[in-house]
Amino acid sequence: MAQTHILGYPRIGARRELKRAQEAYWKGEIDQPALLAAGSQVRSKNWQAQQAAGLAFTTVGDFAWYDQVLNHSLMFGVIPERFEQGAADNRLDQYFRLARGRAPSGEPVAASAMTKWFDTNYHYLVPEFSGDQQFQLNAEWLLAEVKEAQSLGHNVKPVIIGPLTYLWLGRGEGSSLDLLPRLLPCYVELLKQLASAAAQWVQIDEPILGLDLPQVWRDAFAPAYENLAKASGSKLLLATYFSPLRENLELAFALPVDGVHIDAVRAPEEVAPAVAALNKRQVLSVGVINGRNVWRTDLARWQRELSPVAEQLGDRLWLSASCSLLHTPVDLETETALADIRKQKFAYSRQKLDELQTLKHALEPGAKTLSAFSKTESRSEADVREELASTWRAQAYPERAAVQSTRWQLPLLPTTTIGSFPQTDVLREVRRKFRNQEISQQDYDAHLRAEIAEAIRRQEILGLDVLVHGEAERNDMVEYFGEQLDGFVHTGNGWVQSYGSRCVKPPIIAGDISRPHAMTVQWSEYAQSLSKKPVKGMLTGPVTILNWSFPREDIPRALSCLQIAKALRDEVQDLEAVGIGIIQIDEPALREGVPLRESGHKEYFDWAVGCFRYTCSQVRPDTQIHTHMCYSNFNAIMDAIVALDADVITIESARSDLRLLQAFAGDGGGYPNEIGPGIYDIHSPNVPERAELVKRLHQLLKVIPAEKLWVNPDCGLKTRNWAEVGSALLNMVEATRTVRAELV
Repeated sequence: MAQTHILGYPRIGARRELKRAQEAYWKGEIDQPALLAAGSQVRSKNWQAQQAAGLAFTTVGDFAWYDQVLNHSLMFGVIPERFEQGAADNRLDQYFRLARGRAPSGEPVAASAMTKWFDTNYHYLVPEFSGDQQFQLNAEWLLAEVKEAQSLGHNVKPVIIGPLTYLWLGRGEGSSLDLLPRLLPCYVELLKQLASAAAQWVQIDEPILGLDLPQVWRDAFAPAYENLAKASGSKLLLATYFSPLRENLELAFALPVDGVHIDAVRAPEEVAPAVAALNKRQVLSVGVINGRNVWRTDLARWQRELSPVAEQLGDRLWLSASCSLLHTPVDLETETALADIRKQKFAYSRQKLDELQTLKHALEPGAKTLSAFSKTESRSEADVREELASTWRAQAYPERAAVQSTRWQLPLLPTTTIGSFPQTDVLREVRRKFRNQEISQQDYDAHLRAEIAEAIRRQEILGLDVLVHGEAERNDMVEYFGEQLDGFVHTGNGWVQSYGSRCVKPPIIAGDISRPHAMTVQWSEYAQSLSKKPVKGMLTGPVTILNWSFPREDIPRALSCLQIAKALRDEVQDLEAVGIGIIQIDEPALREGVPLRESGHKEYFDWAVGCFRYTCSQVRPDTQIHTHMCYSNFNAIMDAIVALDADVITIESARSDLRLLQAFAGDGGGYPNEIGPGIYDIHSPNVPERAELVKRLHQLLKVIPAEKLWVNPDCGLKTRNWAEVGSALLNMVEATRTVRAELV
C-alpha cells in the first residue's frame, strides 16, 4: 500500500498568526516567551493537520521564524563578522538581525542579502561565506522541534537542506563548493544527532539537481552522500523539485540514499524512468499534488498513471505534493470570500493533504475509478508568439531619449521612488470598512484622495523630481489589478509567505482576462493635478501579474499573459490620454518565471518579453516608460532585460552591496538605456546615513554615466512607516544634491 507524506507545510498560520506575533515582537508589544508560544502553536496545528489527514509521516523542520535557509546558516554558524557583536547572547534576536538588520536587542546593522528561491516568489536570505569560513553545528532548534513533535505523538520526518544546495545558494570568495569538506562534518554530526533523536527518516532537499549543473558540482554529490550515508542511523530521502532531473536522474538514484522524491507536476515524463532507476531497497516519492497552485488535482489521471507503479512497488511508492506547500494558502475552510461552487474547484494546503489520502485509497486493489477532469482545448504558445512578433515601439531609444529630455527637463541624477508609500493602520481600517460596506464609495474615495494629496505634499517638501501617487487605493500590486480585471477570482484568506512576515494574497486566474473599465486613471490624473512636477502612472506588468497569480492549468500561461497585456495596453493608452507622460510598468517577477533549465529560456522570453513590449507598443516617443525588477540573478537574463527596451529600469541592489549592478554596467555592454539602482534597502527599518548614500552614488558613477543614472530606493515603501520613509528619502535627496554640485 502506498504511503503519504509532504515535503513541507506553510508556517504563517491559517490566519497569519505567526506574522502578527513576529511584528508585535519587533514592535515591543509582546515579549520573547509570547512569540515562542505563538510559534509552538502554529507548529502544533501544522503537525496535527498532517496526522489527522492520515499521512504516514509528520514533517518537522520546515518551520522558520523568517526563512529556512537562514535557519541553516544559524545552525552551521554562518554568521558574517558584522553580526558578531550586539545580540550574540540572544539567539533569536541575532537571527532577526541577520534577516532584517534590526531586532529588539542589539545594534542595527546591514541585513543579509535576499533573493528569490529558485523560480518562486519566496525570498531567502543568502548565506555569506568568508574566505576562511569555518562551520560549527548548533542544531538545538531543530532537535527541540523533533522532540516537541514526538511528545505530541507524531511519527517525525525531519527535513534539512542538503549540503550541495546550501552551498550553491550562498556567496563568498571563490567557489562555495570549495567549502564542502569543511561543511560535511557538520552534516554528518547533524544526522547522528537526528538518529539519536529517533528519527527513522530524514528528508534532505537537493533541488539544484533540477538545474544545469557544472560537472564539478555533479561530481561532488557521490562522495558527499557516501559520507552522509555511512554516518546516518536514519534512512535518507533525497528530495528534488521545481524542475526535471534529466541528466541528473541516474545520478540521484545512484546515490546511497533510501529514497528519492521527484516533482511529477513539473516533470510527469520522469515517473517511468524513475521507477526503472530505482533499486530494490529504495522508495520512490512522487510529487503529484501541485504544491504551487490552488486548483484541485486531477486525481483520476494519477490513479490511471500510478496504478501499475503502485502494483509494482507497494509500500515503496510514496505519494506527496510536488514541493513544499509553503507556496499555497493554508486552509480553504477559513475562506469566506469564495462561493461554495468556487471552493469545489480549489484545494489549499490542508485540502491537498486530503487529496493525497484520496489518491492513496484510489490506488488500492479494487478501488473505484475516480471521475475524470475535463480539459479546455486552446491556442498554443506558438500562436501567442506569432501575434507578438511585431509589437515594438516605432522609435529606437536614442530618438525617444532626445524628445523625452526636451519634454521633461529633469535635472542630472533625477530622484524618484518606486511607487508605493506606507499603508497606515488608518488606511487599512478605512479599506476594511469599505470592504464590509460600513462606509460608502463616496466616503472611501474621499479618503483616498486625501491620502494621495498628502503623499504629493510630502514629496514636494522632500524635493523629489518625479513623483508618484503612493498607491493608497491598492491592497497589493497584483491583487489590486486582479480585482479590476475580468477573469480573476479573489480570495479572503489565500495568503502565502513572500519573505519574513510579508504575506501576499495572489488572485486566481479562472477565465479569459479582459479590462471592463479603467483601473488607475482617475487616481493618477488627480495626483498629477496637484503638482507641476511629473507624476508617474503606476502599473504592474503582464508577466508579473501572471507569475504572482495562481494561473489556469487548462491553457498555456503565455495566452493568459497576452490577455493581460492587451488589457494593460488599453490602460497605458488611457493614462497617456489624460496627460500622464511617465508610466512605470513593473516586472519584478520576470526572472522567477524563467524555466530553471536553459533549454526552456528562449520559449519563455519570446512571449514574456513580447507581452511587456505589447503593453507599451502604442505610446508616443516622448512618453517615458519605466520598469522595476526585484532581487534576482540578472546576469543570466540580461539579453531579455535589454530586449524589454524600457526607457528607465530600476532594480533592487542595495542588499547585494551593489553587486547586482555589474550585470547592468558590465563589460558586455550592460543596460543601454537609463537605470536607477536602489541605493538603500527598504526591507530593513534602518535609515541610511547621508554620507553613506553619497559614497554609494560615487560608486555608481564609476560604472554608469551621470546622464543615465537615476536615484531611488530599492523598492516600494508600502511596508515602512512615514517616519522611516521621510528620513530616508530626505537623506537620499540631500545626498543627490551634494553629488550633483560636484558634477556641475
